[in-house]
Amino acid sequence: MRIAYFTHSLSSCWNHGNAHFLRGVLRELIALGHRVEAHEPAGAWSLENLRRDHGEAGLDRYRAAYPDLSSLTYGEDGLAVERAAGADLVIVHEWNEPALIAALGRSRKLGHVGTLLFHDTHHRAVSAPQEMAAFDLSGYDGILAFGAALAEVYRAQGWGGRAFVWHEAADTRLFRPPEPGARQGLVWIGNWGDGERTQELETFLFRPAQAAGLPLDIYGVRYPEAARATLARYGAHYHGWAPNAAAPDLFARHLVTVHVPRRFYVKALPGIPTIRVFEALACGIPLASAPWEDAEGLFTAGADYLVARDGAAMERHLRALRADADLRDALSAHGLATIRARHTCRHRAQELLGIAAGLGTADTMEAAQ
Repeated sequence: MRIAYFTHSLSSCWNHGNAHFLRGVLRELIALGHRVEAHEPAGAWSLENLRRDHGEAGLDRYRAAYPDLSSLTYGEDGLAVERAAGADLVIVHEWNEPALIAALGRSRKLGHVGTLLFHDTHHRAVSAPQEMAAFDLSGYDGILAFGAALAEVYRAQGWGGRAFVWHEAADTRLFRPPEPGARQGLVWIGNWGDGERTQELETFLFRPAQAAGLPLDIYGVRYPEAARATLARYGAHYHGWAPNAAAPDLFARHLVTVHVPRRFYVKALPGIPTIRVFEALACGIPLASAPWEDAEGLFTAGADYLVARDGAAMERHLRALRADADLRDALSAHGLATIRARHTCRHRAQELLGIAAGLGTADTMEAAQ
């Protein structure tokens, strides 16, 4: 089957977390024998920022980790639509321009592509519905939503059984346990963002790490001066951006990491963890989490990771993880087993193929060729 994915950027993960999952899924689809291509716009914001900060060398880790992946760049929507013609399955990420999304929908109505799916991995459906209303999805066969709560938003809009839950997952070809070695301190890999978890980071990360006596290393982008001043006040070490392909090495050097979900995924869209939960557990690093409702039973709290209901509880967890090697080993083993059993990019690739087969349009397109 020929599969085309329209992303913001495949090569850049600078403030573009969907690239993590996309790379892993496309690689698994290739391994399953499918013809896979990625399309991205010229001048993609994430890629431009990466090059501004790090030059072409900023792409080295991606290229080394994913030699089998590449993307086609387009300048005009018409060229993008032309390139998609004949594909059995086309997936379009929500971080694309409304004009392109509409143009691909028109192409689907004309029968130029097979199954056409819209992939939503953000909270804008509830936080900025007016922005999502600009997308003309009338030509789309279905929605891929990265959590049941988000799928329900689309079902309420009339998508019914065509809104599918398609969670993110770990690329276990890249994210895997390291060889035994020295580990120390706490690492947190994440962007400062738009004030969606500023208070939570102080409550569940900065203050408990300092109180527990754990050195704290921070990696990410979009940290304004005020944020850096906060890090300095708590004695945290800010290292700037790290390519996602380097994350397994960072996890391997630390004792523990922490999950701090953005506010919208706690209050409005429960049940959706950040992709770092999947990736951390796949690397076997013990994880402690701020409160979030695992509404879909993706994990087993207390066995895959520890949950802290407040800052004091997080401090207790971090002290325990620092002191108790058996606790660390138990969490690592259980979390890793959960990922391998249910949450790898191979699992998600197979789920995607099942969704396409259920819709039937990909088979129809393939038979017509």
